[in-house]
Amino acid sequence: MTEVSVSLPEEEKAVEKVNEAKPKTVEKSSSYREESNFLSDLKDNENKALIELRSKLEEAILRNTLFKKEELKKETASEPKEEQPAAAEEKEKEPEATDGAAPEEAEPKTEGEDKQSSSEVEKPEEVVDRDITLWGVPLLPSKCAEGNDVILLKFLRAREFKVNEAFEMLKKTLEWRKEFKTDSILEEELGQDISSVAYMNGVDREGHPICYNIYGVLENQELYQKTFGTEEKRNQFLRWRIQLMEKGIQKLDFKPGGVTSLLQINDLSNSPGPSKKEIRIATKQAVGLLQDNYPEFVARNIFINVPFWYYALNALLSPFLTQRTKSKFVFVRPSKVTETLLKYICVEEIPVQYGGLKREKDTEFSIEDGGVTELVVKAGSTETIEIPVPEVGTTLVWDLTVLGWEVNYKEEFVPADEGSYTIIIQKGKKMGSQEEPVRNSFRNNEPGKVVLTIENSVSKKKRIFYRYKTKNCSSF
Repeated sequence: MTEVSVSLPEEEKAVEKVNEAKPKTVEKSSSYREESNFLSDLKDNENKALIELRSKLEEAILRNTLFKKEELKKETASEPKEEQPAAAEEKEKEPEATDGAAPEEAEPKTEGEDKQSSSEVEKPEEVVDRDITLWGVPLLPSKCAEGNDVILLKFLRAREFKVNEAFEMLKKTLEWRKEFKTDSILEEELGQDISSVAYMNGVDREGHPICYNIYGVLENQELYQKTFGTEEKRNQFLRWRIQLMEKGIQKLDFKPGGVTSLLQINDLSNSPGPSKKEIRIATKQAVGLLQDNYPEFVARNIFINVPFWYYALNALLSPFLTQRTKSKFVFVRPSKVTETLLKYICVEEIPVQYGGLKREKDTEFSIEDGGVTELVVKAGSTETIEIPVPEVGTTLVWDLTVLGWEVNYKEEFVPADEGSYTIIIQKGKKMGSQEEPVRNSFRNNEPGKVVLTIENSVSKKKRIFYRYKTKNCSSF
């Protein structure tokens, strides 16, 4: 068996190669920061730890010790324990004469025969699996697969660059994936009835796929029992939750500079309280599995509509979480949901139920229609948005939301001809703080403009987000 080792000079070349390919820095949101996966950005001790982990992993794969416990079990099970002594006993008996005559002298063997007999005694060489992968990335470092360092850095960061601990975590993750049959979990039909509990939807400002966990739907007793009623159902829930995580990982890009983690949003509105034993057990199990086997896969964990009782539950779960994991938590009261989400997600990617403009299966607006305009209304003032509609027979569609609302709002069509009458599309209305975003449309019979009026009578400024598009007759 030929051993392959990665030498330090090759590592230095790899650093130079990455430096050449490194794109210009993309300015990130100040709301949170992720560590770089470019080798040139690593500190000396971090780079040293990465090289050491590569070496340990290379050795473990080539020596078949990565799955040590499993290999030992296989060898023990297949070893012919009783046959070996019997064979030895027969060998001892062979030279003895059976009729009192002297035993025959063995003919001397030629050099070729010696080699042949020794090769027959030798154990067959173990087959080395050089194609072990994790999340689709080959793990053998000497293969120089793109993404290998990014995966290893996740385990190192989860263990504060302590190489031995990171290596043990990696080994345990690989063993768990074999036992849990995680590599084939995407092919399973799971969670048809509970797909509303958690799902992937959109991306944040940094391109992280967003996973929503909607605990409020579990208030439905029938769904709750179907999900957590028995141990078997809780285990099925865990498999479904791991499957969802694997689906999210499919959207990631394990390259230096690529998006390598998710944003999680946990909506606790109307969620079952801490008195529900089954959900406590399942949550603890899920948290444990995700933390132990998916290191550094969550950029931020945002909890919205947080009730007071949740802080007590979080205190119970806190001892099972690492400090690094806890540092990524953000807790948001109901009145601050939209404002907080806007720090991380563009308004057009925030679902309407959270104050954004994203609607399910939207047939009117798409990313290709362009961005959203933001307008600030000062305290005690009024702003108007005028959208020209010069062609007769044009349909205008618009979305509008005000952060925190508490304003007066109306919609009108003002004809270009001063002799025509203004048409009221939406009468003036006081919009409360819990109003959902407005979507409306108007088809004109004469040239003019649609005027949206926002009157802010409170003592603080308001942020308005709006977008619109026009469709003429040929668009239908």
